[in-house]
Amino acid sequence: MSALELIKKAKDASRFLGLLTTKQKNEVLKSVSVLLTQRTKEILDANNKDLQDAKDAGMALGLQDRLTLTPERIDSLKFSLAELINLADPIGETVRDIQRPNGLHIKEVRVPFGVIGAIYEARPNVTIDIAGMALKTGNAIILRGGSAAENTNKVLVQILKDALETNGFNSDAVQTVDEYGRDGANEMMKATGLIDVLIPRGSAALIKTVVQESKVPVIETGDGIVHIFLDATAKQDMAVQIVTNAKIQRPSVCNSLETLLVHKDALGILLPVLEDLDDYGVTIHGDETVVSMFPKAVAATDEDWATEYLSLDLSVKVVASFDEALEHIAKYSTAHTESIITEDSVNAERFLAEVDSAVVMVNASTRFTDGGEFGFGAEVGISTQKLHARGPMGLTELTSTKWLVRGSGQSRAE
Repeated sequence: MSALELIKKAKDASRFLGLLTTKQKNEVLKSVSVLLTQRTKEILDANNKDLQDAKDAGMALGLQDRLTLTPERIDSLKFSLAELINLADPIGETVRDIQRPNGLHIKEVRVPFGVIGAIYEARPNVTIDIAGMALKTGNAIILRGGSAAENTNKVLVQILKDALETNGFNSDAVQTVDEYGRDGANEMMKATGLIDVLIPRGSAALIKTVVQESKVPVIETGDGIVHIFLDATAKQDMAVQIVTNAKIQRPSVCNSLETLLVHKDALGILLPVLEDLDDYGVTIHGDETVVSMFPKAVAATDEDWATEYLSLDLSVKVVASFDEALEHIAKYSTAHTESIITEDSVNAERFLAEVDSAVVMVNASTRFTDGGEFGFGAEVGISTQKLHARGPMGLTELTSTKWLVRGSGQSRAE
C-alpha cells in the first residue's frame, strides 16, 4: 500500500470520527492509557534500540534526550491523557449565536478539521500527545515521526490503532508514513484535499522545509531563541532561581533560555546568577562586560545572539537601557517566549505590551510555555505564527468552525 493510499484511508475514516460523542472519544483515550501500561516493556525495548542507533550515528545529546522514553515519561504521557479526558470537548461549542430580524437563526460552532498531519523528529512523546488531542477533537491523524524514532513510534501507533479497534472504531483514523521515509513526508505535503492542516515540529530546518514546500496549509511551530531580561530593579534571589530554572531544567527543549539580557544597573546581581549557572555546567558566552567580570565566560560573537543552543550554553549581554533590551529582542527573537524580571510595574506592562512574541512573561520561568502547564493536558506544539493559532496549541486549536443556518422558508429579497 502506498503512502497516498494510507492518507486516503485516514480521510475516509475521518468522516465517522467526527461524529463520535465525547464519551466515545474518552473511552478510546482510556484504552490508550491502559495499553501504554500493558506494553511498557515493549515500548522501552523499541526505544532502547532507537537510542542505540542514535548513539552509533553520533546524534547530539539534546536530541537523544528528546528521543528517550523512560517509565516516568510514559507515566507522564498517561497523565496527559487523563487530563485530556477531563477537559471539555470543544466540538459542537457555540462560538457565535445570531438571531436575524428576518427570523434566520445563525450559529457558528466548532468542528474537527478532519485530517491532521504531523511531521516531527525524534520525539516519540509527540506521537501520543498529538494523536490523543486529535482523537479528542474528532480528527484523524497522519504521523511522520522520523527515522530516529521509527521503532518506538511503530509500537505507539499500533497501540493507538488497537485502542480504536478495542472500542469498535476504524483504526484507519491513525496512520503513519514512517516506512516511506522522506517520500512519505513529501506525499503528506502534497495531499491537498486529503490532509486539512499540517503541523511540523522539530528543527528550524525541518520547519522551514515544510513551510516552503507544503501545498497543504501549515501551522508553523518555531524554534526558540528565548530571552530573559534582568531589569534594573530585578531582585537577586528571583533572578537566580528563574534564570537557572529556565536554562538547566531541560536545556534541549524550545522553551529553555538561550539569551540573558542584563540592564547595566542590575550588574550587582549578575555575578551570583552566573556562578549558579556555572555550578550546573553552563558555558557562558558573554559580551565584553560579562567576560571582564566572569573570566570563565567565552567571548560571544554575533552568531551567538542568533543561536538556539538546546544545550548547556547561554549567551549573556549587558544593555544600557530598557529600550536597548527591546531592540535586541526584536532583532534576534524567534517570537517564541520572552520574560522580564522586574519590580517596576510600568516596565512590566511595557514589556508585555511591546514584545511581539507568542508568550510574554513577567517574573516567571520561560519553561512554563507548555500546553500542560497552561492547563491544556498536552500540546500539539508551540505556534510562533499569528494565523489561527499562536503559542501552546491545545484542543481548541485543532478545530475549525462552520455555520449552521436554520430558517422557516425565508427567501432573500433583491
